[in-house]
Amino acid sequence: MNLGNKILQLRKKSGLSQEQLGEKVDVTRQTISNWELGETAPNPEQLKKLSKAFNISIDEILDNDSKEFLMNKVSNTERLAGMIIKIIKIIGIIFIVYVIFMIVAVIGLGIYTVAKDDYPNVESSAITICSIDNERYQIEFGTNNFFKCDSCSKEMSNEIKKIVNFNNIDDSLANIENYFKSKNGTCE
Repeated sequence: MNLGNKILQLRKKSGLSQEQLGEKVDVTRQTISNWELGETAPNPEQLKKLSKAFNISIDEILDNDSKEFLMNKVSNTERLAGMIIKIIKIIGIIFIVYVIFMIVAVIGLGIYTVAKDDYPNVESSAITICSIDNERYQIEFGTNNFFKCDSCSKEMSNEIKKIVNFNNIDDSLANIENYFKSKNGTCE
């Protein structure tokens, strides 16, 4: 529907003559007629006055579908918000996976470091199990002064370390066996 027909329709719906409408919008009856015939069109100021006279928006006079426009804007905003939420979820998942990976890496590195500290640069090593009075001792030793005996007292560990030749495993095994024999013990 063109603007002239819309003005005519709204004027008749409001029960106004061309002259009465002209008085409300400060124009002549002839100007209203020209608008309705489509020969001229109201300017923005006159559109404001028509809007007040008919008690409707300028968009309704011009047949602009502002509802559809607003619905499209809302729909686009909702789609954008949905995409942003998906992106944030993906970033959150990536962050959680990264944190889990870092925790596993730190734990793994810690285990590796402990294991490495237990056997630092040991090229060759030996384990012997000895006992005294039904008390068992697992003794581990190797090159680069590696020595471990978790069940030994500090004093016993120091005594055994003194008799171990870290460069000769066979001699060390014999020395440890003699140490335990001197204490009425045995080695396997």
